[in-house]
Order: sequence, then C-alpha cells, then structure tokens
Amino acid sequence: MLELEELRLLLLGLEEELTNLAEALGIEGLKRQLEELETRVSDPDFWNDTENSQKVLQQTGQVKGKLTAYQDLMTLYEDTLTMTELAIEEKEVSEYPSLKESADKISELLEEQKLSTLLTGEYDGKNAILTFHAGAGGTEAQDWAQMLYRMYNRWGERHGFKLKLLDLLEGEEAGIKSASILVEGTNAYGYLKSEAGVHRLVRISPFDASGRRHTSFASLEVMPEIDSDLEVKIDDKDLRVDTYRSSGAGGQHINKTESAIRITHIPTGIVVACQNERSQIQNREVAMRMLRSKLVEIKEREHLEKIEDIKGVQKEIAWGSQIRSYVFMPYTLAKDHRTGFESGNIGAVMDGEIDGFINAYLKAASLGTLKDSGEAAE
Repeated sequence: MLELEELRLLLLGLEEELTNLAEALGIEGLKRQLEELETRVSDPDFWNDTENSQKVLQQTGQVKGKLTAYQDLMTLYEDTLTMTELAIEEKEVSEYPSLKESADKISELLEEQKLSTLLTGEYDGKNAILTFHAGAGGTEAQDWAQMLYRMYNRWGERHGFKLKLLDLLEGEEAGIKSASILVEGTNAYGYLKSEAGVHRLVRISPFDASGRRHTSFASLEVMPEIDSDLEVKIDDKDLRVDTYRSSGAGGQHINKTESAIRITHIPTGIVVACQNERSQIQNREVAMRMLRSKLVEIKEREHLEKIEDIKGVQKEIAWGSQIRSYVFMPYTLAKDHRTGFESGNIGAVMDGEIDGFINAYLKAASLGTLKDSGEAAE
C-alpha cells in the first residue's frame, strides 16, 4: 500500500509540469492553427495549387502530431492516476508493477516533449539531410562510416521517421566512402543538428590480421531540407554539373543509364550528388535541394547576412576536433566531448540508442554550457 501511495504522490507532482508543458507548447494556439489549416484544406479551390496544398497538408500533419502527442500523454496520465487511486481504495497491491510502468512512461514522454520545446530555431522543425564521409584510413574508416550510417538509420526507425537514401558510394573492400540520406519528420533537423561533426572509433580492427588497435574517423554533415520556394540565389554559371552511372543496388534502369547527378558549386567548393531517383531530372532536383540546404546551413552557422557572403566552405571539420568517441577496446564507452554525457552500453548506442547524447546537447545548448569539441576531446 505504501508503494501505491508514493506512486500517487509522484503522479500528482507531475500535474504542474504537464500544465507548464501545455503553455510551452502553445497548445491553445496550436488548436486554433489546426482549425485554420483544416478550413483551408476544405476550400473547393485548395487543390488548384498542388505545390502549396502539399505544404499546407505537411504543416497540418505537424500541428496535428504535436497536439496528438500531448493529448495522448494527458490521457495516459489521467488514466494512470485514476487506476492508482482505485488500486489504493481497493487495496490491490498487485497492480503496482503495471502502474509503475505507466508512470515511468509518463515521465519519459514528458521529458521528451519538454525537450521539443527547446527546438526554437528557424529550421528545427524541418526534415534533415545527413551526409556521411569516411576519413583517412581506407577500409577501416569506410567500415566505420557504414556503422554510423546504420546507427542513424536505426535511430530514425525507432522514432518513426521516414528515411530515404539519396546517394551512396561504396568502399572497394567494405563499408562506404560516403552516403547521403533524407530523414523526414517533424523536428528531424532540430534533433539531429547536434550530431554534426567528427566521430572517432577505437577498436581492434577486423581488417588487421595482427589484431592491433586502430583509431578511425568519419564525419557527419547535417543540413535542414530547405523548401524550394525559399529565395536562394544560385547562378547557373557557378555550377558544374556532371552525370555518371549509379553504383550499388538500384534496379536495371538506375544502373544502366547515366542518370546520377553530381553538382559542384564553384564559389564554395560544395559538392552534392544524388543517384537514387529514376531519372536525371529527378536526381538534379534533389541535388539542387541539397545544395540549397547546404548553403543556407553554412549561412546560418557562420552568421552571414546573405548566401552570397559565403567565400569557400567555412570552418571545415578537422579530424582533431571530434565531437564524440566510441571505444570498443580496451573498455566499452561512448562519450560526447561537448557535454560529458557517456554510455557504457556501446552495443545499444550503435543500435541507435543515442537519445541521451541528443538530449544532453539540447539541454547544454539551452543553458550555454557546451564545451568546445577540440578542447574537450581526450
């Protein structure tokens, strides 16, 4: 009975936090916004402008998703509190384990939604484009790049994001030299922007017959997917466009025609590529969207007034300034050098359980306590 009473007090203690969360999320404002959006969707002329209608539908889905998530949390809270009070009244101590599990879930969802209120950047709510690059070191580094590629795919799947492969360049023996994926879903960029940088691996290499310990590096770029109607001035004369035959899996049409596109933005040296759409036109559209996103990301990161101020790619990632280290040997540990957050369960981390790192970054960023990765790295 004492356990049930303590659980009841714990739940009552969460009530104020839930009220504060509703204010932080702007629940009442979201309800009004959803009504306005649904009114626009019901307009007979809504589908006349297909491009705009798709954006309205996407915005409607995002608003509805935020409201549903909060409403589901409140329903779980109210049901769990009612069942706990009923169990106390009827002295049903056997109900405690399942009620405690529900209470833990409430706390987890509450923390998750509180973190989402920290995503206030202009592009935080947008989709994210992730680009992986193997560092120096041949097969070992390429294998590490593929391990990271898998880790972020698993993280996206765990959170219900839609993942789409845009470009892939396989290694000669194993792994990947580079890859780009689109992560589609609300706040994808807001969560994943913290993951941009150099990731270091320390392990006994499976490619070394002598069984020596190796240190490998791979970098991850994270960009928001920018809407095509955003005014970004890109002159055709500043572009070099190359076509080539796609590599890897992809069906007969993709592999037998030069439909893959590589675009180089000459003033900055930025290179983007796409090979996974069926036609050259589609690949070019995706590649241009990637270029636009990269230019905007650099502009925001460098605090520039306009896109044209970018003179070459700024602040390129240096191998000595890794943001996180993953150690497999002589001990197991994943540690973020900017926040100090660490996990000894390296297997779970590589399987996509990286929320702890992301959450620690968002909290530290909001408090202004992030460390410089170059100074903090061990």
